Amino acid sequence: MMKTWLLAVMIASNFGFAQEQNEPNNNNKTILQRVKNRDFPSVFQAWSPCDSIKDEDADTTIARHDLMFCMPDHLGLKWNNDHPGLADSLDAASVQAALQRRTNLLQKNPNLIILAEIRYYDAPASYMPQNHTWFKRDPNGIPLVGWTEGGHLLLDYTNPEFREHIAKQAKAVVDSGVYDGIMLDWWRDDADRLELIKIIRKAVGTNALILCNTNDNTAPQSAPYINGYFMECTRSKTATDWERIANTLQWAGENLRKPTINCLETWYHNSREDLNLMRATTTLSMTVTDGYCLFSDPNPLPTPDHLHNWYPFWDTKIGKPTAKGKKEDNGCYTRTFEKGLAVYNPIGNPSAVFKFPNPVKSAATGKTAAEHTVPSGDGDLFLN
Repeated sequence: MMKTWLLAVMIASNFGFAQEQNEPNNNNKTILQRVKNRDFPSVFQAWSPCDSIKDEDADTTIARHDLMFCMPDHLGLKWNNDHPGLADSLDAASVQAALQRRTNLLQKNPNLIILAEIRYYDAPASYMPQNHTWFKRDPNGIPLVGWTEGGHLLLDYTNPEFREHIAKQAKAVVDSGVYDGIMLDWWRDDADRLELIKIIRKAVGTNALILCNTNDNTAPQSAPYINGYFMECTRSKTATDWERIANTLQWAGENLRKPTINCLETWYHNSREDLNLMRATTTLSMTVTDGYCLFSDPNPLPTPDHLHNWYPFWDTKIGKPTAKGKKEDNGCYTRTFEKGLAVYNPIGNPSAVFKFPNPVKSAATGKTAAEHTVPSGDGDLFLN
């Protein structure tokens, strides 16, 4: 079944949401300016890089993304202890080298946001001496395993002393100037995590960004302290899955701390050529919230998690949003941008036909026409 939808009002030039870009460049831009000034689609990098581009240097490939998070040493920072978990400050020489790397990245993409993961939930066995009390243990004193694929051991974030230490590490990373904030994995609302996020927010201050991996769940109690969810969506096979993802993403856009930096990631089902899923993920992140998107390899693969292609669809910049997104009567989500219209059509919804007063170009098909079809479980960008 196919539904037809007539676009009664064509793309507006400005509804008060688009921002002028008469602002400083590179390192002088504030976090808020970089979040607001980026064009869409807006893609992020989760630890592992894009590995489909073979003819450019690593920093140029990173800078295709508008947000990245990684371990602190990825840009060259070094802790002051051979056991990273015990470190409480950074090597001064490494800070200078990492700041230069940051400058290089921002020269390539002035709107890039750069975050560092701070470990609190689990870590490699070498993170601390194996007899250290900050490893979580069973009744027999045996360290408990966290992320089995990586061989990580659980950390005891219920320990108040360890929570204070985590906050100190977060502050050191932010104060270095290399990173705009931090990322916390394995996030859920519980009493100990709530105490931890309060301590961390106090340590890093009001301007630093905090991104937490909640998968496709909300975490309402910690929401006032968090700027965004890393939505590592392990479930994306059914209409119910996509509805849950959309609801969580919308909730995060409305309830998390400003500026919001919600990062939506889904995994391919059959291969990286599941282009409809890539487009659905991209347009969902654009229509429901001012989000960042990623379409990547599934975690169960033996290769590093979050490896991904760079898709030409992501090069089709449509500008900044000029209005809030909305759900149409035909079940699609739409949003107007400076240079066109973004459409997300959920799995389970019929194909939808969009008619325009004048011919527009489809980023999905490359065709220019006054009428386009968006299949179920897909998305498209229509350029003026």
